[in-house]
Amino acid sequence: MAMHHYLRLTFILLFVITSLFCLYFVIKKRKKRKAPKLLSKEKYDCSKNEGMTEISISNDSFFNIWPYVSELKAAKILSKKIKESELIHKVYRNSTNDFEYILLTTEKENHFVKVVVDKNKKKALGYLFLDL
Repeated sequence: MAMHHYLRLTFILLFVITSLFCLYFVIKKRKKRKAPKLLSKEKYDCSKNEGMTEISISNDSFFNIWPYVSELKAAKILSKKIKESELIHKVYRNSTNDFEYILLTTEKENHFVKVVVDKNKKKALGYLFLDL
């Protein structure tokens, strides 16, 4: 009978240790979660070239920005109060069709968050603040 209790305690102890390891790695992964990247002026200038064309917002041919917008809201760069239908102000594309520049409105008037998207890699490079 005593052997039975030792086995039960061993399994409970093993379960607790395994649970603690899992919890440790979940917490560690959450801390290392990447935040949206603020672009430097040099990196932004490298993506720019002559001839920017404006793309209609009603046309959905531009990059799917919504997962990146969620990251910006989670990092408190964008306000959660702004409706998604009013969030995109303008969309531009460079002459070589490699990059898109999406202007997102903020709560302040004439202040925008510009998101630079690499269309070849199909990912957002980062954001920068634009004050007009």
